[in-house]
Amino acid sequence: MSVLNASLDEIKMHEFMGKMVGDLGAATSSVLVLIGQKLGLYQVLAEQGPMTADALAKKTGTHARYVLEWASNQAASGYIEYHEEDHTFSQTPEQAAVFANEESPFFLGGGYDSLVSMFADQPRFTDVFRTGKGISWGEHDSCLFCGVAKFFKPTYKAHLLQSWIPALEGVQGKLEKGARVADVGCGHGHSTLLMAERFPESTFYGFDFHAPSIDEANKLAKEKGLINVQFKTAKAKEFPGESYDLVTFFDCLHDMGDPAGAAKHVYSKLSEDGTWMIVEPFSHDSLKENLNPVGRVYFAFSTTVCTPSSLSQEVGSALGAQAGEKKLREVVTSGGFTRFRRSSETPFNLVLEARR
Repeated sequence: MSVLNASLDEIKMHEFMGKMVGDLGAATSSVLVLIGQKLGLYQVLAEQGPMTADALAKKTGTHARYVLEWASNQAASGYIEYHEEDHTFSQTPEQAAVFANEESPFFLGGGYDSLVSMFADQPRFTDVFRTGKGISWGEHDSCLFCGVAKFFKPTYKAHLLQSWIPALEGVQGKLEKGARVADVGCGHGHSTLLMAERFPESTFYGFDFHAPSIDEANKLAKEKGLINVQFKTAKAKEFPGESYDLVTFFDCLHDMGDPAGAAKHVYSKLSEDGTWMIVEPFSHDSLKENLNPVGRVYFAFSTTVCTPSSLSQEVGSALGAQAGEKKLREVVTSGGFTRFRRSSETPFNLVLEARR
């Protein structure tokens, strides 16, 4: 039954409009977040604030009138602070951790870079909604690749070596002594490089089917002077090598067209006592439980990036970013694995361990 001409509850209408004004403000302000990042406005405020818009403009080589409008929007958003007594702006330590410090585990700058690609690709999304076709990872606007790498890097840096690997059964000891590791779907290689630096006795192989990402990963490895890591272009069902002690999939299994086929391939490439670590976006098993702020973000990226990626490939399973542990278990065990458990988690990640 249509509700278009139904009578409105005035209280509910005002409450909903309040929510929508907030959402629209967040969406429109995202462009200004990108500008603040690119021009170093957040960094200067964090390092040298409080300061007036004129002083901030002078320090960053920008125009004071534009900076005043930018800072006013950011203060209205709660992203920076305004001090009326002397007309200055500043950042709290918490705001700086999110917007100014790329090494912070709370840094969200990469998410805003990814938004550029989402808006640039909007006409294509509209088309695939009608056709049911997919969009391959490499077909997206290029802002997506650097944005995703920038978004996930702080999380990996905060958790991978400190808690995720130690939570795996017997894996850290193997890596310290010397092990063979395949990091599949490695993108720009931030996860691979973190492990390679920490465990110099082990050998790491990063694989991704997106050649430009592999080029960037090789560039970063060369800059770091690491000799125990190699990056090559390969699909998840075809990556080479044998007897890996550890295979890792970081935030990529749900993007694959044939995740069950990838699971079988991983099984065939592991040593008898090998481990498969799968990091996926945090999600519950039911849709209702995922209707929350974290699920909201993940469903948005799943609609525009993850599901189109899967549907562009063979099989097109389209797990989606909110697949949930139960469904992931089914995929993993279909590949032959008999042991499966949640070894760790964060509010944003599920860390799963699979063994023979």
